[in-house]
Amino acid sequence: MDSSNYIVELTREFLFFFSALGAFNGFLIAGYFLFFAKPKHISNLFLGGFLLALSIRIGKSVFFYFIPDLALPYLQLGLTGCFFIGPFLYFYMRSMHLAAEKKYSSWKYHLIGLSLISLVFAFKFSFEHHVELWQNYVIRGIYYTWLIYTLLAAYELKPTLKRVMLDREKWRSVDVWLVSLFVGNLAIWAAYFFVGFTSYILGALLFTFMLYLLLLLLFFSKKKNSILYMSNQRYKDKKLDTGTANSLEEQLVRLMNEERLFENPNLKMGDVAKQLNVQAHTLSQLLNDNMGKSFNQYINEHRICYAKELLHTSDHLTLEAIGYECGFNSKSTFYSTFKKMTGLTPSKFQASAR
Repeated sequence: MDSSNYIVELTREFLFFFSALGAFNGFLIAGYFLFFAKPKHISNLFLGGFLLALSIRIGKSVFFYFIPDLALPYLQLGLTGCFFIGPFLYFYMRSMHLAAEKKYSSWKYHLIGLSLISLVFAFKFSFEHHVELWQNYVIRGIYYTWLIYTLLAAYELKPTLKRVMLDREKWRSVDVWLVSLFVGNLAIWAAYFFVGFTSYILGALLFTFMLYLLLLLLFFSKKKNSILYMSNQRYKDKKLDTGTANSLEEQLVRLMNEERLFENPNLKMGDVAKQLNVQAHTLSQLLNDNMGKSFNQYINEHRICYAKELLHTSDHLTLEAIGYECGFNSKSTFYSTFKKMTGLTPSKFQASAR
């Protein structure tokens, strides 16, 4: 065997080992979450189902890549597993953001419907006897189903992204965990959907990489339960009682009026919570549940209120200077926020006030 053939053979063996190892470990980890993870929580079942469906799809890919003559029933099994990847990801994301006291049962109807469709195609329109149907329509339908549920999962991530992007809170371990899971899933979907532009084995390699990256994240997280059981941690499943909420709201208003924290363009929720001597999640709960607004919205309301006062009284200040004085970090942000909240631009508001 010459050196070039030896390198090719060695590369194939490495690819097989690395991709097959990911699929094998995926099955083991899926089994752990499905049957052994404690404390018992429905999100564990969805995470286990997600990893199991992915592992079935990846396992099929590995064997098909190295054994192209793999029987069609095995290919159908892998594609059927692919049918459930997106749904289980969506159920997982939804269960992680759902308050524990709320019932979540709609997933059963999704799974029943998807299972019935799978059974129909397994026995009535099997891959083995309807190759053209599968190649032209069914496989593409499976990938679109995966994508649709992935987009629904993205919608469930909106509160997380909003909190860290708009409210400028720090990324928590659970935020990194969920976003990594979503991005990894999307990358694997793209690798398979656009397989004509990539290598077929890329999806398996991405899965292995994602799996070990998530395991490292879990291993190095100081509070593993905060990753795996966010719905139990968030707000501790309790609402602030009316007396506590009213008292805290009064303190918050007084703090804004006296300390004028909103003038700080880099103000974060943690900074305000520290001044109130409460946890950031308590302040977030007060704003969202009791006051019906986000941290970013609340702060901007104070900034715009102060801006209107300056527009009335400070003729010597430019509009840009007023924006900076009120805590906005750019002229464009000041203008867009002012118009959104008042219906007028700062210049039109100033002209109407004279």
